[in-house]
Amino acid sequence: MPERFANGNPSNDPNPVENWGNPPKFDNYFGGDLQGVLEHLNHLADLGINAIYFTPLFTSPSYHKYDTTDYRQVDPHFGDNDLLRKVTEACHERGIRVVLDAVFNHCGEQFPPFQDVLKHGQDSKYADWFHINEFPLKIKDGVPTYDTFGFYGNMPKFNTANPEVKEYLLGVAEYWIREIKLDGWRLDVANEIDHHFWRDFRNVVKKVSPEAYIIGEVWSDSLNWLLGDQFDSVMNYPFADKVLEFFCGGMDGYNFSNEMGSLIMRYPQQTNEVIFNMLCTHDTPRLLTRVGGDKRKLKLCVVFLFTYIGTPCIFYGDEIGLTGNADPDCRKCMEWDSNKQDRELLDFYKMMIALRKEHTVLRQGRFRFLQANRGNPCIIYERMDQKMHFMVWMNNTDKACVLSHPIQTSDWQDALSGVRVAPESGLMNLNLDPYGFRILYRHII
Repeated sequence: MPERFANGNPSNDPNPVENWGNPPKFDNYFGGDLQGVLEHLNHLADLGINAIYFTPLFTSPSYHKYDTTDYRQVDPHFGDNDLLRKVTEACHERGIRVVLDAVFNHCGEQFPPFQDVLKHGQDSKYADWFHINEFPLKIKDGVPTYDTFGFYGNMPKFNTANPEVKEYLLGVAEYWIREIKLDGWRLDVANEIDHHFWRDFRNVVKKVSPEAYIIGEVWSDSLNWLLGDQFDSVMNYPFADKVLEFFCGGMDGYNFSNEMGSLIMRYPQQTNEVIFNMLCTHDTPRLLTRVGGDKRKLKLCVVFLFTYIGTPCIFYGDEIGLTGNADPDCRKCMEWDSNKQDRELLDFYKMMIALRKEHTVLRQGRFRFLQANRGNPCIIYERMDQKMHFMVWMNNTDKACVLSHPIQTSDWQDALSGVRVAPESGLMNLNLDPYGFRILYRHII
């Protein structure tokens, strides 16, 4: 969230703006902007990330910008279009892709066409741009006389079946890909927009940039959007739910393997390979909070995230130990004082990101559980291709344990320490600390 990442230019701050690091509320500002992102790109590059997904950047009266009023202008509190282009170019120089948030289900009440409908009612040429139930537009008995996003009267819902609305929004999608060489779109509340619109959206985007990455925000089973004609990926909330349930003590290995197997079977393999996996977002409690503040559990979650199929994503501040409950608490300011950062956790994230980037098998190899038993929350799983074989061992309990698995080959080593590890009499036995893990690998000859 740019508003909470870094304040690089105090001269464009909203009024009033709170001191950086104060508790977040539903409506307060801290002055984060694109200049702040630009000035901290080295942090992101050093961390090892290769793409940034920004929450909305376009003109809006709120700090979160999900109530857009001008889809072709960067909000002045963030900077301007030239600065966004500069940020994108600087990202590309570092091998970092840029994904923006497309809020096409609804707009803000200050959006000029909606203001025209407020003023002229059914005589407005934009009257069919929205879902109007009754004129004039107003809040009647606490309910708007027009369709909205949720219960927010200041976010009227677009009629995306209207050809003019579709042309306008698809024009926005194409504009930013051309204007800043955008690498992808994340589609807000994508399930509330019709499939015809998204098919046309894909055609427009892929025609300009065939490699553009299209991520839909759908919180449940998303197969209908992932058949090759709409999205490349979705925000994989079911993944986050199951992983957190398992590592917070909610199920045994047998049930966890079945749940993950069900998720894998939902979608085609090419979708699973790029699906957008995360453990927390701006809409959910922070990861460290979800695991009860236990950094050992957090690490198990993160190891699984980075050794699993798909595209792993972290929420800014995860890497230095930010905490937070549900919105607005999860939307805290990034902590830039290194003395207040968890530097050991930062090094851990760097290590896991580097490991995934170094080994193709962790991105493209086959995934399989090797040990996941009833009544036992300890698991062993593998990633494997024709050249490499990885095995991940996890003790998901608060007691030290020894995990054993039959292994005939002897050329294993620890992926993080480089230490050689060999089985005895065809059985690999590993001592694991409470909530401990080991990552082993070998080259396949």
